[in-house]
Amino acid sequence: MAEIHVHSPAFHDDEPVPSRYAHDHENVSPPLHWSDVPEGTTELVLLCEDPDAPTGSFLHWLVTGIDPAAEGVNEGETPPGGREWANGFGEQGWGGPQPPVGDQPHHYVFHLYALADPVRLPAKPSPDDVHRQVERANLLASAITVGTYQR
Repeated sequence: MAEIHVHSPAFHDDEPVPSRYAHDHENVSPPLHWSDVPEGTTELVLLCEDPDAPTGSFLHWLVTGIDPAAEGVNEGETPPGGREWANGFGEQGWGGPQPPVGDQPHHYVFHLYALADPVRLPAKPSPDDVHRQVERANLLASAITVGTYQR
């Protein structure tokens, strides 16, 4: 499998996500940059989840249909060509970190998938649905970057 790279200029891998991106603050999506998308990619999929959530992995952002020629997304914007889905809060698009007060820092995992075929998802996909379906959509490459957040 090819290797792609994803990072955010707003935070370093495994370090805190600034509070401006949190659900109970400005709730704007962080900027992301990626590179080395393999030839044959027809779609990029972006998923942000919190696997530390008390009820199981929580969906913070899901964007499908991202243009494979795109090299990232600016703060507060939708990735080029992308379709934003409802997040775990029931809102369209980005839903920033909001772990329970007093919890240890939660991890916010940003997955970027390069697919050869379009992904097919149920009407209200969970992070597990996304992981299963990207494998079926002929996954060419994937990358992650992780931010943490605590209240």
